[in-house]
Amino acid sequence: MNNTNQFDWQTPLAFFVVVILGGSNAVAVRFSNLGLPPFWGAAIRFGTAALIFWLIVLIRKIELPRKRALGGVVIFGILTIGFSFSMLYWALLYIPPSITMVIGALGPLFTFFFALAHGQETFRWQSLVGGLMAFVGILLGIGDRIGDSLPLLPILAVAVGFAAVAEGNVIYKSFPKSNPLSVNAIALSVGTVMLLLVSLFSHESWTLPATQNTWIAYTYLVLGGSAAMFYLYLFVLGRWTASATSYAFLLFPVVTILISSWLTGEVITSRFLGGTAVVLLGVWIGVIAKSKAS
Repeated sequence: MNNTNQFDWQTPLAFFVVVILGGSNAVAVRFSNLGLPPFWGAAIRFGTAALIFWLIVLIRKIELPRKRALGGVVIFGILTIGFSFSMLYWALLYIPPSITMVIGALGPLFTFFFALAHGQETFRWQSLVGGLMAFVGILLGIGDRIGDSLPLLPILAVAVGFAAVAEGNVIYKSFPKSNPLSVNAIALSVGTVMLLLVSLFSHESWTLPATQNTWIAYTYLVLGGSAAMFYLYLFVLGRWTASATSYAFLLFPVVTILISSWLTGEVITSRFLGGTAVVLLGVWIGVIAKSKAS
């Protein structure tokens, strides 16, 4: 009786913290890119976070995933860390954080359609309508700047990066559950190796941060934007569906716009805000709103 009536406050609280940290990440990456080559900056960020998780795993003697579960974690790390962040870090050299996260608000729709493809969820027409509306919102908000002040390739890279995160989350739900700490230790290690290889092939300079702002951004990205956020994200993902957890992407732009305007002086136009509102409404219709017919 008590278990039935007891409210799970830990998961919503973890979700809220994920939204704050995730929405701040794009701005921190922007500062990191000012002082470090993008792929190298991503690699040392996730490599340091991986060391933190491995230390916790060893001290607490946490069991590592095996066999099929281990395969799922490796795929998760390849998609959500190595591939996605190589796209996002590079794109943030050319486009502002706010625009990056508005495109990232399509994450719940990507997640829904991937979950549909994997047989985890069923099709709803409102999801298709919501997806089209979100796409229209992006065109409304930034369409006039694509090809002019906003290059198309980085925008596509952001979309592909967030699609990879969505696919990784859905695949993760298909494999046996493992401890989030050990999952992060392995996934971040796999992603770090990938990013180091990309950095090596890109002939980047492997240097440490040289300015105070870069050190602050790096420290935040390791402790808050990686260690804390990824643990809490997997904590939520282990308790909610992939689609429900992906709702965080819908809220990221709100945090990003506020912080980016405050710290970087980015000018937020009324057209951009209007387009953002249409994107969020489209995602809400497509994924979050419950269909009366279901």
